[in-house]
Amino acid sequence: MRHFAFLDAAVADALFHRLPEEIAVRDDRLLVATALGATLYAPGTRPRLAHDVRRQMAAGVASMVLCLEDAVADHEVPGAERNVIRALNELGDDPPVLGGGAGPGLLFVRVRAAEQIPSLVSRLSSGAANILAGFVLPKFIEDGGEEALEAVLRAGDTLGRELWAMPVLESPEVINRETRLDTLLGVRRLVDKHADHVLAVRLGATDLSGLFGLRRDRDLTIYDIAVVRDCIADIVNICGRGGDHVVTGPVWEYFAQPERLFVSSLRVTPFARADLVDDPEVSGPALRRDLVSADLDRLIREVVLDKANGLIGKTVIHPSHVAAVHALHVVTHEEYEDASTVLAGDHGGVRPSSYANKMNELRPHRLWAQTVRRRARAFGVLRPGHTFVDVLAAIQGVAG
Repeated sequence: MRHFAFLDAAVADALFHRLPEEIAVRDDRLLVATALGATLYAPGTRPRLAHDVRRQMAAGVASMVLCLEDAVADHEVPGAERNVIRALNELGDDPPVLGGGAGPGLLFVRVRAAEQIPSLVSRLSSGAANILAGFVLPKFIEDGGEEALEAVLRAGDTLGRELWAMPVLESPEVINRETRLDTLLGVRRLVDKHADHVLAVRLGATDLSGLFGLRRDRDLTIYDIAVVRDCIADIVNICGRGGDHVVTGPVWEYFAQPERLFVSSLRVTPFARADLVDDPEVSGPALRRDLVSADLDRLIREVVLDKANGLIGKTVIHPSHVAAVHALHVVTHEEYEDASTVLAGDHGGVRPSSYANKMNELRPHRLWAQTVRRRARAFGVLRPGHTFVDVLAAIQGVAG
C-alpha cells in the first residue's frame, strides 16, 4: 500500500519533498504499524460490507477493521460472522485497491473471544486468506491474552502465512489504579514475547471512559478526561517505552453538529494560503470553514495531542475523519531535517537545527527521530513552507 497514491503526479510533486513509500503487509513491524494511519472500523453487520471496504480503500483508507465485538449486538453475532466471512471471500476473489492503484490496504477482523478465530479461519477461501492481515483482540490482559495471541499464531499456520495481532487495552484492570501497574506489566511481557506478531497496541478509550460513567463531550479531547488521560500516560510509559511497540490513538466518536459551546481553537493563520489546488472552493479560509462546520477541528486537536504523547495513528468510525488524521501524520520538512541531523551521529552532543530555531540533542532526541523517519517513509515529507493544510487542500481537491 502507499498513502496519497490517488493524488495527481503534479500535485504530489509540488507537495512532497519525499513521497510516501510503498509498504507491504510483512515489512518491518514498526513501519507497518506506523503506516496504519486512520484505522476505520466497520460493523460486521453492514449489508454491503465488501462494497464498503472497496469504496473506502479506493478513497484512501489504508487499514480497516471488520468488527464482531462492541459494534454488534449479542443476538446478531452469528449473522455478523457469516456476513464478515462472506465479505472476506468476496474481497478475496476481487481484492480492494487503494486509490491510485497502490495495492490493497490492511484488513483485520475484531473478534469477541479467542475461540472465534479458528472458526472464522476455517470458513475462509484461499483468496480471503491472502487479504486478511490479522485480528484485533479486545479487552486484552495477561490472563487470557496468551491464549488469544496463540490463536492468531495457529490461524496463521492454518492459512500458511503470518498474521498480525492488535491487542486492545480497555479492561477495568487497565484503568483501575490498584490493578493498573501489574496489568500493564503483564501486557508488556506478552507483547514482548510475541513481538514478531503484535503489530500495534490499541486503546479502547470509550470502554475505559464508560467504566466511570463518563463520555467526553465533542468540545473536549480525551486528554480532558482525567482518569483516561492518566491511564494513557501509564500505557505509553510501560507499553510504549523504548520505542519497541507502537501505541495507537483512541477513537474520535463524533460527527458534525452545528451547535457548539466553545469557539474553535483552530487558528486562521495556517489557512491563509492553500495554493496547491486551483479551485476557490478549496481555498485556505474555505477549508477551515468546512473543518470547523464538520467538527473536525476538535479531531485535529486530539490528533496533535496524540502525537505529542507518543501515540501514532488513530481509530476512526467515520470516513470523514481519515483525511485529517493522515494529513497530520505527514512529516514537515523541518521535522525531517531535524530528525536527519539527530540520526547522522551516535556519539552524543548537540547540533543546531538547519532552521536556526532550536538545538537537536543527538541522544535524547534519537527515539523521536527514528519515529519521524518511519512516519516519513509511510506518509512522506512536505516541501519547505507546506503544512498539513496543503495536504488537506490537495485531498479535498481530489474529492471535490
